[in-house]
Amino acid sequence: MRYFAELAYNGAQYVGWQKQPNGRSVQATIEQAFGTILGAEIAMTGCGRTDAGVHARQYFLHFDFEGSFPPGFLSRVNKFLPQDIAIFRIFEVAPDAHARFDASERSYAYHLSFIKDPFSTQTAWFYSHPQHPDFDRMQEAAQLLLAYREFYPFCKSDHDAKTLQCDVSRSTWVRLDTHHWVFHITANRFLRGMVRLIVGMCLNVGLEKVSIAEVKAALDYQTLLPKSWSVPPEGLFLRGIQYPFLPKGEQ
Repeated sequence: MRYFAELAYNGAQYVGWQKQPNGRSVQATIEQAFGTILGAEIAMTGCGRTDAGVHARQYFLHFDFEGSFPPGFLSRVNKFLPQDIAIFRIFEVAPDAHARFDASERSYAYHLSFIKDPFSTQTAWFYSHPQHPDFDRMQEAAQLLLAYREFYPFCKSDHDAKTLQCDVSRSTWVRLDTHHWVFHITANRFLRGMVRLIVGMCLNVGLEKVSIAEVKAALDYQTLLPKSWSVPPEGLFLRGIQYPFLPKGEQ
């Protein structure tokens, strides 16, 4: 039997979703919790590989299990897991359903704060530079992405992607208040490090360190930008995942 689990996590204390030899991962933590309670080794596949320090407000994983879940399993596993990981539900899916490859849309948000806030040190990046970027220029840079399908300028060099094509359907900045801006982006898929590099590009445009013409040229010719800036991970959230076999109200 194949199951999906919907969850959320604060990634500040983890090396990322995927199991790694050099630190604690979200995947290994959840697999250990499930395995301890179910008395079986449970291998899980996530909907994506979030980097160290990146968070997920909505995340899906799948796993195979042929036994029966003990009474109150969801409550028990949440008690076993640390406070920064929460499992919302577990449900049966088709035997060939895949948490990563079947996802039709992913949405990310990046939170930027212009004031030092001790209560958001893990969930927003504090921009401490004296010069503030121009919001309208940043918005123009973000909107430019909607006209393109290939994103070589916004992919880390150590990627393993077979294609650099992404269908971006949303790319916009939202000013929640004077001190808190959020970048929203939605696409069918993302390249390694893509969102943090895009946010850095928008900031560079807003600071007039990179021009819109230079961004357009890099996208037209699929070349690197004259200045690349990958912003810190703590402001980045995976906000939502959509699957063709799940009603939108369940996603």
